[in-house]
Amino acid sequence: MKNLLFVVNPRSGKEQLRTRLLDIIDLFNKYGYKVTIHITQDSQDAAQVVRECAQGQDLLVCSGGDGTLNEVVSGLMSMDRDCRPPVGYIPSGSTNDYASSLALPKKLLSAAQTAVAGKPFPVDVGQFGAEKYFVYVAAFGAFTEVSYSTPQETKNLLGHQAYMLEAVKRIPTLKSYAMRFEWEGKELEEEFILGLVTNTISIGGFKGLVGLDVALDDGEFEVLLIRRPRTPRDIASIASYLVQKEGENDCVYQFRAKNLHICSQEPVDWSLDGEYGGSHKEILIENRNRAVTLLTEAPPVPVV
Repeated sequence: MKNLLFVVNPRSGKEQLRTRLLDIIDLFNKYGYKVTIHITQDSQDAAQVVRECAQGQDLLVCSGGDGTLNEVVSGLMSMDRDCRPPVGYIPSGSTNDYASSLALPKKLLSAAQTAVAGKPFPVDVGQFGAEKYFVYVAAFGAFTEVSYSTPQETKNLLGHQAYMLEAVKRIPTLKSYAMRFEWEGKELEEEFILGLVTNTISIGGFKGLVGLDVALDDGEFEVLLIRRPRTPRDIASIASYLVQKEGENDCVYQFRAKNLHICSQEPVDWSLDGEYGGSHKEILIENRNRAVTLLTEAPPVPVV
C-alpha cells in the first residue's frame, strides 16, 4: 500500500469534518493508501509534523482552513523540492479562499476524493522574509487587522462578510503607513492604509478584488495598494472599490511583480493567509514558482 499522511485541524470552520472523518479515511483506504492521521494540537503544529513526517510519504492530505494549508505548505518549503509529496486539500474553514481559487468541491467527501485522486497542479508559493511563507495573500493594514482580530465565532457566523464589513466600517479611522515598494526597476512611495500581495482569485470570500488576470502558477504576484484617503470622496471611492469592485481611482494601485522589496518608517503588522505574520520595517517578498504540487480536478482557468 501507498503511504498517506493526513493532517487534520478539527476546530476549523463549523467543525463539520468530525462527522465525516471515518468516511474520509475509508475512502483513502479504498484508493490503496495506508493512512497516518495527525490531529493538530495548537498553532504551527501542522508545520512541525510535516517537517518531521512528510518525507517518504506518497501523498500528504490536510483538512482545515487556509491557515492550516499555510502551515502544511510552510513545512514542505523547508524540505528539498524533490522530496515534497503532492498535497490534497479538504477545505473545512470559514472562508476557504484558496480552495475557491482551485475550484475544489465544497462537499467534504467530494473534496476528499479530489484530494486523493485529483490531477497534479504545481502552484506558486510566496516567501516572506527568510523563514515564512504564504499560499495566497500577504497583507497589511485594514484587511490584515480584520483578518486576525475577528473572532473565530464571528467568522463562522458571517463568513466573508465579517472581513469586508469590518474593513469598510473602519476606513475613516484607519492608520496609514509611509512605505516604499520596489520591484523590477520600479518604485512607489506613499502612505497606505491597505496592501495585498496575492496569488488568488478570492480574498475574504470576494472574487476579483485585485482586478487583474490571475494564474496560480505564473511566477507573479498580483498587488493591490490603497493609499490614505484625503477627502470624503476618497473614502467613498475606497469603500465602493472594496465592496463592489467598481472602477479604479487615484486611491488604488494595481500591478504585478515577481519580487517586492518593501520598507516603512515604522514597524508594520502583516498577515499571511489570514494569520498574524509579524511586524516589520523592511521585508523581501519573493515568488517561488511552482514550488508545491496540489491535487485538483483540473488546473484552474485564469479569471479576469
